[in-house]
Amino acid sequence: MTSTTSLKDQLRKLVELQAMDVDVYALKTALRDRPKEIEQLKAQFEAKKSTLKQLEDKLKSIQVVQKDLDNDLKAQETAIAKADSSLSLLKTNKEYQARLMEIEGYKADKSVIEEKILMGFDEVEAARKAVEAERATVAQYEKDFAAKKKEVEDAVAVMADQLKVKESQRSRITPDVRPDLLGRYERILQNKEGLGLVEVKDHTCSGCHMHVTDQLMNQIKMYDQMICCDMCARILYLADEL
Repeated sequence: MTSTTSLKDQLRKLVELQAMDVDVYALKTALRDRPKEIEQLKAQFEAKKSTLKQLEDKLKSIQVVQKDLDNDLKAQETAIAKADSSLSLLKTNKEYQARLMEIEGYKADKSVIEEKILMGFDEVEAARKAVEAERATVAQYEKDFAAKKKEVEDAVAVMADQLKVKESQRSRITPDVRPDLLGRYERILQNKEGLGLVEVKDHTCSGCHMHVTDQLMNQIKMYDQMICCDMCARILYLADEL
């Protein structure tokens, strides 16, 4: 067998190998990138839960203030009742008038507290509605997240199986390629995004789309060595020649 025929045969094997490696590279890329979708969705879901937590904390804070106001109101009512009951025990008009002023002060404070409580009702209601709306949003987002997560995981499982098949098919071809040529091809493959061998079409490298000179074309046709593109360093071949 001549060296020309031998090199042509090797190129044919590499062309066959490259066709598989395109799929292998695409599958590996997808297997690397698809799980990132889950990470992004999870981050968004956690952000939604964080927003809900903030709204729930705000509602609790308003409710605590309302409870404190209720306690203050009861304290004022107790003070008023106690002061009222003591009026009949007072002996002088001066003491009586002083106690009445004291009661008026309690009532004024009570009025302020009641106003705050009424305003607080509106705050509590608004905060409660915001929490309920966000809970519904989070629940829907959780449902969507779970569905998308399963979709991605199922797709990843399918791609992992496809990759195993492709790599098994690939392993049946690699023994037919000379180790030195295979090593060179795979080094280029690794550095060139899964494309180590490309066809020359109309004097153009299919890898980087740069012009291939007549001299380089002639060197390819001699088949005494692997010829690479001067620009992208990928191995070149002519489909018609093979």
